[in-house]
Amino acid sequence: MIYLDNAATTLQKPREVPYAVSRAISTMATPGRGSHKPAMLAADTVLDCRMLLASYFNVPDPENVIFTFNATHGLNIAINSMVSEGDTVVISGYEHNSVTRPLKALNADVRVASSPLFDPDLALEAFSRSLPGAKCAVCTHVSNVFGYILPIWEISALCHYYNVPLIIDASQSAGTLPVDYAALDAAFIAMPGHKGLFGPQGTGVLLANHQAKPILSGGTGSNSATSYMPEFLPDRLEAGTHNVAGIAGLTQGLRYLTSKPKGTILAHERRLCSAFALRLGEIPGLKLYLEEGMENQTGVISVLSSDMGSDELAERLGAAGICVRAGLHCAPTAHETVGTLEQGTVRFSFSPFNTLEEVNYTARTMKKILNIM
Repeated sequence: MIYLDNAATTLQKPREVPYAVSRAISTMATPGRGSHKPAMLAADTVLDCRMLLASYFNVPDPENVIFTFNATHGLNIAINSMVSEGDTVVISGYEHNSVTRPLKALNADVRVASSPLFDPDLALEAFSRSLPGAKCAVCTHVSNVFGYILPIWEISALCHYYNVPLIIDASQSAGTLPVDYAALDAAFIAMPGHKGLFGPQGTGVLLANHQAKPILSGGTGSNSATSYMPEFLPDRLEAGTHNVAGIAGLTQGLRYLTSKPKGTILAHERRLCSAFALRLGEIPGLKLYLEEGMENQTGVISVLSSDMGSDELAERLGAAGICVRAGLHCAPTAHETVGTLEQGTVRFSFSPFNTLEEVNYTARTMKKILNIM
């Protein structure tokens, strides 16, 4: 099997990750629910992971690091904390349904700061036009469909200039690009654990820099006598039993990540993406969504064939043992912006565990499927 669907889930993980998950299931209980060894071991594991995350993302107070079930969970907390019915909210033209659906549920007045693919200057112009008078802004750091890196640092500066709080979706950037909580000074930054952080599915992180409204209420192991959720973080946003096994695995994913020199993962993924694009460029009728030089793109490339539908192409690749994703990728806004809404695209997304040999095999398979060998 060749796995090239890492923008959805990084399936291939450091071997320490599944080992830590298995060990946690066998040895750990729930933090804050007892002073016995299994509970204390769980508490230590959760604290270790929280401290690692705080250090990695430059969060001065680890209590502002919140464990969630995924990025969607974190974005729902953030959006429901910042937005009320009818509020004007600015989003980019590349948002995921985990942003647009909560806003729709709140009946927010959504302004789309739409701009062309791989053009950060026009993205800034669109945000500058859209931000005045807005209650909040939400922006993805990297498009999950096209790997487009939006100018999040400059967008954050614009939000500060117009006094508009910013929520950042770092689902595709955390672990690959710099995400600095203190420097960005966003209201919230949400991310999954199962992508660039190499953790298990069912893990996520919310970096909270603003007063937060819980969307779940329940036990926290603290302040049990009151009927209200605690006012302090992280307990206010961490109701119920933690995913201790997942957090144990996430800790090992973070340790793997921090063992790599900065920039090496992104450089490796870009090399593979560039090599793949070079080989695909020989296929007539295949449109590649690639920026020359990849300055504003991560190791993700979407393609569109004029001779075969995206779903069929992905299905044939799957039959050949190559795992990719086709369709709208839960991000119809991005496809509407780029003009690929009708049939979506086939997306190839790379990880540190992919190789040039896999790239070459996949390119050859694409040529066979599209009958140009």
